[in-house]
Amino acid sequence: MDVDIWAWVGDTQRQLHEAGNTGLAMAIGDVPAQALEGRYSQLDVLAPAIAQQAENLELPWLEFYARYWHLIGRIGDRAQGAVAIADAETLVEFAKRDDVRECPAAPGAVVALTVAQTNADGAGYAAERLALLAAVDIEPEALAFSAIAEQYVAALVDAGRVNEAVIHAEAAVAELGGAGREASWELGAASARALLAAGRAEDALVALDAAAGFKPDDPVAKEHREGVLRALVLATLGRVQESVDALPDLDVVGDHPRDWVEWAHAIRRLTGAAQITNTWQLGRVLKQWIDYFAMMGGYRARVELALVAGHLAIARQGAWQARLLADIAESAAGELREPGDIAERIAALRTAADEVELPKAPGPQAELVGYFDASDGFNADPERWVEWLTPVSGKDLEATRRHTTTLGFLGYPAKGADIYWTMLVESGTIETADPQDASYLTGLLIEARQDERLEQMAERLPDAQRHLALGRLHRARERWEQAAAEGEAAVAAGAGIEARRLWSAAVQQTDDNAKGATILREVLDSAEIEGEDIWRMITMATAAEDWETVRLGAAKVGMPLKSTEGPIEEEMGLVRLILPAPDGTQRQVISLRTGPATARLAIPQPPGMDYNAGDLVVFEPQLLEPIPESAEEQENFVPPFAAVSMLRPGGYTSWFFDGAAPSESDWTEFNEVLAERGWPMWVYSDDNYTVTHPTSGEPLPGVFGWIAVPPDASPVEVDALLDDATERWVHPLAWLELAKAVDVEVERHERITKEYGL
Repeated sequence: MDVDIWAWVGDTQRQLHEAGNTGLAMAIGDVPAQALEGRYSQLDVLAPAIAQQAENLELPWLEFYARYWHLIGRIGDRAQGAVAIADAETLVEFAKRDDVRECPAAPGAVVALTVAQTNADGAGYAAERLALLAAVDIEPEALAFSAIAEQYVAALVDAGRVNEAVIHAEAAVAELGGAGREASWELGAASARALLAAGRAEDALVALDAAAGFKPDDPVAKEHREGVLRALVLATLGRVQESVDALPDLDVVGDHPRDWVEWAHAIRRLTGAAQITNTWQLGRVLKQWIDYFAMMGGYRARVELALVAGHLAIARQGAWQARLLADIAESAAGELREPGDIAERIAALRTAADEVELPKAPGPQAELVGYFDASDGFNADPERWVEWLTPVSGKDLEATRRHTTTLGFLGYPAKGADIYWTMLVESGTIETADPQDASYLTGLLIEARQDERLEQMAERLPDAQRHLALGRLHRARERWEQAAAEGEAAVAAGAGIEARRLWSAAVQQTDDNAKGATILREVLDSAEIEGEDIWRMITMATAAEDWETVRLGAAKVGMPLKSTEGPIEEEMGLVRLILPAPDGTQRQVISLRTGPATARLAIPQPPGMDYNAGDLVVFEPQLLEPIPESAEEQENFVPPFAAVSMLRPGGYTSWFFDGAAPSESDWTEFNEVLAERGWPMWVYSDDNYTVTHPTSGEPLPGVFGWIAVPPDASPVEVDALLDDATERWVHPLAWLELAKAVDVEVERHERITKEYGL
């Protein structure tokens, strides 16, 4: 983006503030950070909302800004490919509009499209990317120049024109220098990748070192991205220990799909090092990454990871896994526009798999199930057990159960489903099969997303199993009404507690809490019901205000209650409720627990929140954090729970105050006055907050926060109380919004705000 865009963002925020759109003004400043810092749950909610508001307000530049950053959050670190291309193409067309094309950020649309194409199939889209980027008329003075050059270099590499890529990178850096600007770190990294692709690993390392001090476009990602690339270059040079030292750990890179392929290539080169352990756990993670790119349309990344994972599996003597990964690579290669030498690489992987010396089984085939059951769950290697059980799987039922479920655990549910399907369905024995086997096969089919196959199987199952299998499928696909219907039918057919759990959970998702609680209450005295079921019943009954059922559940779990009828309103200590914020984040609000699954919020919240002090909230009574072990920590531990729904709003209104902090005695008296009225107050400022002395200009300790008042307290009453409570303070307190609401001394509060720099 061009630097002018940030000046425009500041101007837009100011204009929105002045127009009364304070929430929107605050939100737009945080969107880039959300995209770059990986706060995607916020970004995916906030950016589309901003774009919609911008469209309604006829602010096309703001709409472009929001859509652009939302797209960057998808195609950047998340590396979405084919699934994002259509949206990127739409953004390019939007940027061509007469009222958008002059936006300084408009070239970013083309960059975003080429990134999405790269994520899908870099080599396949190389020519198209080069044409798109070449058509952008941009000077080195613009900040977008570096991003355009970076993508052009990457496209040349993918096109096989590596020497041109090196030259272009060097020329772009020189042009930037001539304009008095420095290249971005990303452009320097692209240059290093071009040199590495050209077989000049030493020069690539020099280029990477030279770029180390460059300012990154994505400062959050620079450290781990640089570590991965440096490790790959060093591994290529055979400098193993240095490469290992540079390589980010799996728990770091695991959150960054954009780096997975490069990291996997580095790992493959380092597997001979003592510090790198090539284990089944690594294989399982790589399979999860492969599946991720299948969902995101990252076709080439999927192929590359499958091939790397296949060779790593061979190094672990996992011939069966290498063959399946070769199949995956071959399937994904069918999506590539330019497969290149992929077919030859797949063939080489299959040949290597055929040459693997298989690990020796721990005993004869007839005894393998016993050995499996006796194996140490912590040290056993599930990949080897798949190999050992393969000869008897599909023939011996006990072996098949263990073999197929282990395949599913390792990320190959489709293979497990195939074996079970042949054994049970194609053989014609599914109608009389053990319900456990039907359940195992149902789970594998759901994981493999073979819905049609599951439906075919279900038609041949007895009623209870059929409805339960279909209900599980609908639940997995979040089709709640269908899941509820199948759950109810399964219960009627005698499917037991699992069917009731399915049914009650499904109706809860449709907001029928009363029915969900009743479904579980009907079997409250059953030996099948567990504590988790009872707490779920309590939660739903609370939301439905079915206090009789709540009391029955509380008695069942051993929670004593003082009252015997009507709403439960008791003091059960403080809890932390986790509630959603408008920007997609979560807030922890100290609350007073009033029942098994209810709490009253105790902390005032700013306007714009969907909840405030005084609200009675239903929560899920399952701890989100373990209770500390030490007695000292337990004393200060306030248990956190996830809020479920609003039971009854308290109707409180929050008013903001700000100013210089008073003396300790004045502050104590102020708190006492508010407490006497029962008006919750909470300070949101920290010890670092300061205001400015109006005459000396010296910093003063400051304080700001919110006071929440009940519906029977008028704004006039609040204003009068604050005026009386603070009139003797050395420095005045300001409550500008309240003053405006009552139209009393507005100018005085505006003056305080200005003079103290509030």
